[in-house]
Amino acid sequence: MSNEVEQKKSIKTINDLPGISQTVINKLIEAGYSSLETLAVASPQDLSVAAGIPLSTAQKIIKEARDALDIRFKTALEVKKERMNVKKISTGSQALDGLLAGGIETRTMTEFFGEFGSGKTQLCHQLSVNVQLPPEKGGLSGKAVYIDTEGTFRWERIENMAKALGLDIDNVMNNIYYIRAINTDHQIAIVDDLQELVSKDPSIKLIVVDSVTSHFRAEYPGRENLAVRQQKLNKHLHQLTRLAEVYDIAVIITNQVMARPDMFYGDPTVAVGGHTLYHVPGIRIQLKKSRGNRRIARVVDAPHLPEGEVVFALTEEGIRDAEE
Repeated sequence: MSNEVEQKKSIKTINDLPGISQTVINKLIEAGYSSLETLAVASPQDLSVAAGIPLSTAQKIIKEARDALDIRFKTALEVKKERMNVKKISTGSQALDGLLAGGIETRTMTEFFGEFGSGKTQLCHQLSVNVQLPPEKGGLSGKAVYIDTEGTFRWERIENMAKALGLDIDNVMNNIYYIRAINTDHQIAIVDDLQELVSKDPSIKLIVVDSVTSHFRAEYPGRENLAVRQQKLNKHLHQLTRLAEVYDIAVIITNQVMARPDMFYGDPTVAVGGHTLYHVPGIRIQLKKSRGNRRIARVVDAPHLPEGEVVFALTEEGIRDAEE
């Protein structure tokens, strides 16, 4: 039985499906069925027609895809055991870790949203360093992938943070894969290609997208483009979530907020992605400026975390607890 489980685990992409020829795989991809998810939710009839394959082959492929994604009824106990295996990365602030029940989780997407200067990018830098720490010090002995859409990545900050933790600076830099995303299509393609990178290098334990929405906002301005933007962004966020779940990785996205003058009551700053981002990220944290180097973090949306807020500090050395 364990052998069968192992085999299922080794199926990560459509190319890994057993007993399916490369010709059929190419037909599936050409017909738009390029991922296990698209196959798992396809109807056998549609698949058979679109890829020009017999119905029985289509049914077999769909079953294989569902098995690989472990789409089945599970008991609540199984779900609990899976949740217990989730690992955490420390943020560098005990107060913030406390708010997050131990730190940033693997297998989940965490969104930090806030206005300019609220500490989103600083947190991304700090976590790219902290993920490299051994587990007993709040890390995962892993590497990070940093997708920068706004040109805000600073190696100098990585250097300061690594130095403060007594880590070998060049080593820390070597363990961060950095890429600048030029536009939305490039950003989506990067995440598409990440699957290959992650399966080749299983020590990657963190993916950062800072910020996830800026290119989408610039390329699809105004209400008339909202539907297209949301659809494209939604697909992108689901890709990231899938990477987190399949490869046991922590995914962090940031989102700039803009002031909504029409919101007279409540908080006038809202996350920019619109409704899409409300539903996809597993954990949503709002960051706000406070006095001096202090910042406030508030859990806005997380099914398993109580709502609450804490104060932390942005220091020369990185993210730390605020001094009383």
